[in-house]
Amino acid sequence: ELIVHCMATQCVSKVELTISCENLLDKDVTSKSDPLCVLLMNTSGSQWYEVDRTEKVQNCLFPKFAKKFVIDYYFEAVQKLKFGIYDIDNKTVDLSDDDFLGEFECTLGQIVSSRKLTRPLVLKNQKPAGKGSITVTFRGLMFFLYCLLVMQDFFGKSDPYLEFYRQIETGWQLAHRTEVVKNNLNPSWRPFKIPLQSLCGGDLEKPIKVECYDYDNDGSHDLIGTFETTLKRMTEAEFECINIKKKQKKKNYKNSGIVCIKLCQVVKEYTFLDYIMGGCQINFTVGVDFTGSNGDPRSPDSLHYISPQGINEYLSAIWTVGLVIQDYDSDKMFPAFGFGAQVPPTWQVSHEFPLNFNPTNPYCTGIEGVVEAYRMCLPQVRLYGPTNFSPIINHVARIALDASKQNTASQYFVLLIITDGVITDLDQTRSAIVNASRLPMSIIIIGVGKADFSAMEFLDCDDGQLRAPNGEMAARDIVQFVPFRKFQNSPKEALAQSVLAEVPAQLVSYFSMSKLYPPNNPTPPSQS
Repeated sequence: ELIVHCMATQCVSKVELTISCENLLDKDVTSKSDPLCVLLMNTSGSQWYEVDRTEKVQNCLFPKFAKKFVIDYYFEAVQKLKFGIYDIDNKTVDLSDDDFLGEFECTLGQIVSSRKLTRPLVLKNQKPAGKGSITVTFRGLMFFLYCLLVMQDFFGKSDPYLEFYRQIETGWQLAHRTEVVKNNLNPSWRPFKIPLQSLCGGDLEKPIKVECYDYDNDGSHDLIGTFETTLKRMTEAEFECINIKKKQKKKNYKNSGIVCIKLCQVVKEYTFLDYIMGGCQINFTVGVDFTGSNGDPRSPDSLHYISPQGINEYLSAIWTVGLVIQDYDSDKMFPAFGFGAQVPPTWQVSHEFPLNFNPTNPYCTGIEGVVEAYRMCLPQVRLYGPTNFSPIINHVARIALDASKQNTASQYFVLLIITDGVITDLDQTRSAIVNASRLPMSIIIIGVGKADFSAMEFLDCDDGQLRAPNGEMAARDIVQFVPFRKFQNSPKEALAQSVLAEVPAQLVSYFSMSKLYPPNNPTPPSQS
């Protein structure tokens, strides 16, 4: 039997939020308030909808709610949350009949990065409620199932593979598909890993369906047989694979083979949430293309032209990506650089100049500071060329290298490069990326305008096969490229979701590769 661990497909992380309040307003005359907390979410920018609500706590101004809020967590999205506190005096579901005690609004990213938030409650007009505070405590939920299995094959030579399904309200949903074992009487599949949430929602008794198919190149895969089990029962040695149609036709039918589970473990692994909870900071750096191909910034045809509404594609990219990242950087100080321009006072071409023209302190305060530095810089430089990426990649890589020498999982670096042109120093950039792949660093490239971005697609090598000109291979995939034009007619959140979706896995892959664990839990993960 072949024993090789392979990664499962990406899954949604679940987070658990615990709510407590202190010193609430007392709206009852003869007793104390009976508080309840309702959770609202906003993902579209304007529309709030209710996610869940806690139980009512009788006669209490310092409630600790037993009901937890469990919600899906997406690093790449700004998930706005609102916690409303009400004094419940009747049995109706409608909260408009109840006294409003105050609310608190934030993003899920702020809670995740802080692990615990305590804030005063405010009224719906954002005025202080006068009394009362709320505390939101965060916990990540992520376990994986390891499974090794083989099949005693009684149905002749075939090309079998297995599909694992989780039970949902509308039927069954595919959770994992194994590889195909070609032309084998007694196939052994590679051991695999399934996120427990994806397989059964963490419920040991929830039904799991397994289907076995004979693979066919034309897509008409033949069903060999199925069986149902639960996570609790998957420690049993073997399961009969039954084909219902064959069983109905053949009197002496027993089964179409037996699936033998050799090992089944539930394993806790460190995830992106664990590293963030452990204190890991994400350092965000911006690199802006100021080459001449962008066009004169004073012309409406220029990609750097700022419209009467105060935006252009560069600003849109900075805002949409930065608004997500900023929740994970405690000091909110972001270095920002330009490249490809002639810079005063010497007017030499630079590929690594700070947007605020302060080489000793290129940091901008918040995303607003980056935007302001860009606006101030734009009329002061002369757009020139060529389009070189390697200097700014190497700049961030040097900082990431210094951080890596601490040998802790405390810092990770994300470089956002926004460009309009065909890359000029492709070989040097390949070398820089291969070097950076061994550092705590990810690179996001957003292409603006209508240029040919085929070189960028080449750098975004999802199979991890990017090589430097000398043949050295990247240790891991760290580049994500998207053309801005792909999202021009989409909600602005779609761009951030596309370019940031891979960052959590890239962060975990680096720290796992380096055998570095969260700062507040510096030991290898344990099995249970």
